Amino acid sequence: MLDAARPVKAGVPLVQVDGLKMYFPIYSGILRRHTGDVKAVDGVSFTIEAGETLGLVGESGCGKSTVGRALLRLYEPTAGAVVIEGEDIAKLSPEALRKKRPTMQMVFQDPQASLNPRMTLADIISEPLVEHTDWKADRRLERVYELMDAVGLNRRFANRFPHEFSGGQRQRIGIARALALNPKFIVCDEPIAALDVSIQAQVVNLLEDLQEKLGLTYLFNSHELSMVRHIADRFAVMYLGRIA
Repeated sequence: MLDAARPVKAGVPLVQVDGLKMYFPIYSGILRRHTGDVKAVDGVSFTIEAGETLGLVGESGCGKSTVGRALLRLYEPTAGAVVIEGEDIAKLSPEALRKKRPTMQMVFQDPQASLNPRMTLADIISEPLVEHTDWKADRRLERVYELMDAVGLNRRFANRFPHEFSGGQRQRIGIARALALNPKFIVCDEPIAALDVSIQAQVVNLLEDLQEKLGLTYLFNSHELSMVRHIADRFAVMYLGRIA
């Protein structure tokens, strides 16, 4: 059975972002000197309460995805604090960060690019369990079946490969993988952008149902305002790396 996320202290936001900056250096000339920076994220601050969805909206290139990746330290932040469940992610050692990973996960924008084409569905969903638990194969497979049931995938598909699924089904696989370790916080990085309009609402409804059942907290990045209005409790608008 899927476990609900553990509660946090009342009155303390699960996620607190203060002055987050993410600069990418520019090198030019024969000597490749550092001549400037691309300020993808330039001093962003916000909080997300436990069980809440914050919608982060803005045009393509405004820095939404970079914020999401910096929050989980898939990118090393240039400056600022990212406190998740009382710990500043930006300051954790590699070993401490690895232990923190199960708490925070990501659903990526392109479900096809984010799934290994040489791995079966069962292998993809169980990969986090292999990395972060000492479970035996039978227990991992049982958990895979639980997750497939939770996201609406038939158990008979467990040994199929990503190319055998539709875009919506592939995104469900990505969601199941993100849920494998019972996270509290999930960054949804434009999870519906690569899907047909007819499938987008199904995926958003699934994310809402999972949030209600498991007590999840979301940062939902999107430029689809209608979908953000449907799923988000609050929203912030980004423009040129800042919250406008």
